[in-house]
Amino acid sequence: MDKPLETLIVDSILDAIADQRLRAGTKLGEQALSDIFACNRAHVRRALSMLTGWQVVDHLPNRGAYVATPTPQDARDVFQARRAIETTICRNAVRLADAQDLADLQAHLAAEDAARGQDNRPAAIRLSRGFHILLARIGRNPVLTRYLDELTMRSSLIIGLYAQGHATLCAEDEHANIVAAIAARDEGRALSLLDTHLRHIEAGIRFDDALPVTGALSAALRGR
Repeated sequence: MDKPLETLIVDSILDAIADQRLRAGTKLGEQALSDIFACNRAHVRRALSMLTGWQVVDHLPNRGAYVATPTPQDARDVFQARRAIETTICRNAVRLADAQDLADLQAHLAAEDAARGQDNRPAAIRLSRGFHILLARIGRNPVLTRYLDELTMRSSLIIGLYAQGHATLCAEDEHANIVAAIAARDEGRALSLLDTHLRHIEAGIRFDDALPVTGALSAALRGR
């Protein structure tokens, strides 16, 4: 089944940010996006509204939509909030994960390995976010899942814009070790591994290097 146009636009913009083809502050003109995706501007507006809700896009009155420009303080706040929320999520996952949940986690790890093997940065960042959302689902607290959904989207933006190197900032075994601790019902180890993992991601973000500006929007979204 084909994706709705709004979803296609959203996914293309997110992938372009993750692949560092779209930079912070890039203008996302409605007409330009309408031309690129061969759709009417109503579809574009709905897509930009979704991204604005996730704080991936800033909508400035009388100026239009731009890729958000998070600050170092934004990053600290996001990761502090993630550590607070994901501590409870991970504790719940250790206590509640059943055999199907563990199988789902193993399948997700395999997908992450495949993305790394293909050097597919957008897919790797998307799957890394998906791992944490999967843990939240396993933790069976929909309120925390909803909050984490927004926080991981914001941190994916920060990672895509400011992470150093062509990587997700996740060591290959970090997610796997968390899954092993959950499977062993070792709550203390799972929580310690998760905290180290989130701090590792945050430490890899660099705001001090000047980034090149985005070229033509059509070229930046060529991966669609």
